[in-house]
Amino acid sequence: MFDKVLIANRGEIAVRINRACHELGIKTVAVHSTIDSEAMHARLADESVCIGPAPARDSYLNIPAIIAAAEITNADAIHPGYGFLSENERFASIVEEHGFAFIGPTPEHIAIMGDKIRAKETMRRVGIPVVPGSDGAVESETAAEAVAREIGYPVLLKAVSGGGGRGMKIVREKEQLASAFSTARAEAQAAFGDGSLYVEKLLERPRHIEIQVLADQHGAVVHLGERDCSLQRRHQKVLEEAPSPALNAMEREAIGSRVVRAIRTLGYRGVGTVEFLYEHGAFFFIEMNTRIQVEHPVTEMITGIDLVREQIRVAAGAPLGYEQKDIRFSGHAIECRVNAENPETFQPCPGQVTGYHTPGGLGVRVDSAVYQGYRVPPHYDSMIAKVIVHGQSRNECLMRMRRSLNEFVITGVETTIPLHLRLLANPDFANGEYDVAWLERLLSGGA
Repeated sequence: MFDKVLIANRGEIAVRINRACHELGIKTVAVHSTIDSEAMHARLADESVCIGPAPARDSYLNIPAIIAAAEITNADAIHPGYGFLSENERFASIVEEHGFAFIGPTPEHIAIMGDKIRAKETMRRVGIPVVPGSDGAVESETAAEAVAREIGYPVLLKAVSGGGGRGMKIVREKEQLASAFSTARAEAQAAFGDGSLYVEKLLERPRHIEIQVLADQHGAVVHLGERDCSLQRRHQKVLEEAPSPALNAMEREAIGSRVVRAIRTLGYRGVGTVEFLYEHGAFFFIEMNTRIQVEHPVTEMITGIDLVREQIRVAAGAPLGYEQKDIRFSGHAIECRVNAENPETFQPCPGQVTGYHTPGGLGVRVDSAVYQGYRVPPHYDSMIAKVIVHGQSRNECLMRMRRSLNEFVITGVETTIPLHLRLLANPDFANGEYDVAWLERLLSGGA
């Protein structure tokens, strides 16, 4: 096992990793920007190193500074968390070239899954169904039009190197394609430095279902069920739950087993999330995230397996020590992402937290790095807390989440708690009848 792990991240995920390390008897090193010197993750770690000024490009994305921090503190391994450098194959390669263990998959797998085209081709080869579309990047509007004509409108234009909805455009008819292609290409180039696009069939009202997998370095692979992440705004997840109210046990086992076979064939290591669109009983692969997910706690709540702890153990060469038949699913879990944003306009609301009181009680968990007096900086993602609840049934879970959010006190900054309470009170959500576009329709008055 490692003696010391450097955590190359900030906020609640850095606190989460710090806890897992300490429970394994591992010392920790926090890195922080100048504005994060009093942040919770820097306070809780055994050591902390300032790696640059507030802008992420000068600190949390500063690879030389992170490597230098690992060297001067004699760390054994580096955990990237999520976001920032977590899916950067160059960073993973540099970490290993400098003699540190990278707590994540191989650089090769990060590179494959970071390229949407290669990811689809790879998963298709190992038996995973994909959304109909172009075989690779389309070089021109004419090529995109030919694919759209073949698979039928509506279609999606998507950035090859994209994510988070950037470089993505819906095209419902031929006349819209030229303008959408030009706009999507410009957005992709600006956001990712790569204007390459591919074409995909648009599924009108699918669910977003993701399968959590865990693999060691000795060939053992298990899946830990699915999460339903269909509540999204502008392709950003807002609320997640497990298991999905849309799937039955037979569907769950079928897609889970198929994913396990594929991951074993690929020789993947560590945690990973295989994401699908699900519509009319069919699954279509969209991407694989080669890191820990923001929403991993809902899986932990229904399986009792600490995913971050397992990440660290696997990276250290330890075997899983259990098989698929040993995985047990219990009850239901829901996670609400609490952002420092106006709940109606979604305008970020940085500032000082003047009051902070978290909910508690049976089956309630809050993952956060916020405390009373903490100043939410304007430089990073606006998520400041995750409320996760577990219940024996989905209905119990819904009631527990409502109670917990009503107990949660955050003053000094606006938050999205009122939005979550509105969602939980909606009959469609209560009945599990929603899809990836449902929240957008609700917010526009159309749901």
